[in-house]
Amino acid sequence: METTEHIASLAGEGRLLAVAAGEAGPDAPVPTCPGWQVRDLLRHTGMVHRWATAFVTEGHRTYVPDGGEPDLDGDELLDWFTDGHALLVEALRTAPADLDCWTFLPAPSPLAFWARRQAHETRIHRVDAESARGGALTPVAAPCAVDGIDELLTGFHARPRSRVRSGTPRTLRLRALDADEVWTVRLSAEPPQTVRGAAAEAERADCEVSGTASELCLALWNRLPLSSLVVGGDQEVAALWTGNSGVTWS
Repeated sequence: METTEHIASLAGEGRLLAVAAGEAGPDAPVPTCPGWQVRDLLRHTGMVHRWATAFVTEGHRTYVPDGGEPDLDGDELLDWFTDGHALLVEALRTAPADLDCWTFLPAPSPLAFWARRQAHETRIHRVDAESARGGALTPVAAPCAVDGIDELLTGFHARPRSRVRSGTPRTLRLRALDADEVWTVRLSAEPPQTVRGAAAEAERADCEVSGTASELCLALWNRLPLSSLVVGGDQEVAALWTGNSGVTWS
């Protein structure tokens, strides 16, 4: 996906998040984030948006901690979230193509990194807000879902801090039926390694999980039960992912 597409996606997902959060109310529990209420979701996501904005607008070339979460609630909190989301979108839209600042995953450029990362961050938390509101989740468009799967597998879980490990080598295949995409994840005592496309098809898989790209993306982010998709082969491999793949803020 192009950077402009990620920025447009970020804009839309933030609006959906705000609508769902407003309809759910600040006291509503967030089923996909046990222990959180909607106010916690808004405080966290709004903090992340402002943290990201600072890198884009101030050009920090080393890590800078976030500014913390506000002691706001109700309509004031929702307005604060909406304002911060708009500031992030505008910062990315007006940033120079040669933006130079700190990033933490591989990307073609810092601008491409922050647009992509914040689009996916906001999308996953939009799903959290919709789960708190209740009713059907807005599906993730297939191109966005495929890119989100790529970011998770080849970005987050390629890092040494990934906890998805197996003393005995295992392979997990993921198939997006509506996007004609396939990934194979090699699990071992080292960080997972992922191959995509023809190379993924060529490898033996101990377990295969298939569904729409949207379902796979949300399941891999633990927003849908992986068991709700079609799981074939060794179920323990799927359970290994579910139990160890959480990405946390730190």
